[in-house]
Amino acid sequence: MKIVRHLHLISPSVLALILALLATGTASADTDTRKVRAPDGPAWLYAIAKLEIPGSRYADGRRQHHLETCSATLLADSTGGGRPLLLTAWHCLEFYNDLSRPLRVSIATSRGEALQREAYRLADGGGMHADWALLTLQGGLPDLPLARLALAPNPADLKIPVTMAGYSRDTGLGRRGAELTYDPGCRITQRQKHHTATDCRAHKGASGGAVVQLDAAGRSYLAGVISEGDGAGYSGFVPVTRFRAAVTAHQR
Repeated sequence: MKIVRHLHLISPSVLALILALLATGTASADTDTRKVRAPDGPAWLYAIAKLEIPGSRYADGRRQHHLETCSATLLADSTGGGRPLLLTAWHCLEFYNDLSRPLRVSIATSRGEALQREAYRLADGGGMHADWALLTLQGGLPDLPLARLALAPNPADLKIPVTMAGYSRDTGLGRRGAELTYDPGCRITQRQKHHTATDCRAHKGASGGAVVQLDAAGRSYLAGVISEGDGAGYSGFVPVTRFRAAVTAHQR
């Protein structure tokens, strides 16, 4: 209201800039296609966990510690081995080099309980060319209604929409990683052997989250792991074919 009341005191060029910035902010909010997880949303969203990674790197000759947050997906146990496995992105663990400081996982149940566990790495792709990592939990899991996602039996179908979900750290819907957000009905725009591009919206923090596609019967399957995104209309993921063998090996 104050801006409108004093418009006559502002030069035309400055006024044009202010109006352009206001229009940009409104358009950005209006075009955010994500949703916040709610009790009446897809049940598989409760398979997405928040991952805290204590990392360190050298800067100006000194080691600097920092806490990174990413997302991870609790996988369905296809072999009955019982060991809980989570899938995340390799780059989330790139600077995790102090094993005395554990990875921490937070998983919510559909009843609202919050489950905290320590995790450790079992395997990974070794770089951005294969941006996935497989974790397991210390102490297993209690008998709680936890959602899990099974790996898709085939590569993602280009003609079927995908949904991306993770703990984006944007200041909008993601509330700096406090909310699980998901972008439903995205399109696959390009597919390569090691990487698939979409028009989903994802921000930092969503890395390691789930890319889900429904089959003809309406069942949800994990089609890939979120690797990157520009916070606007592009996000990329690592397809299930890149990590299926590792998951199968560790489920036995």
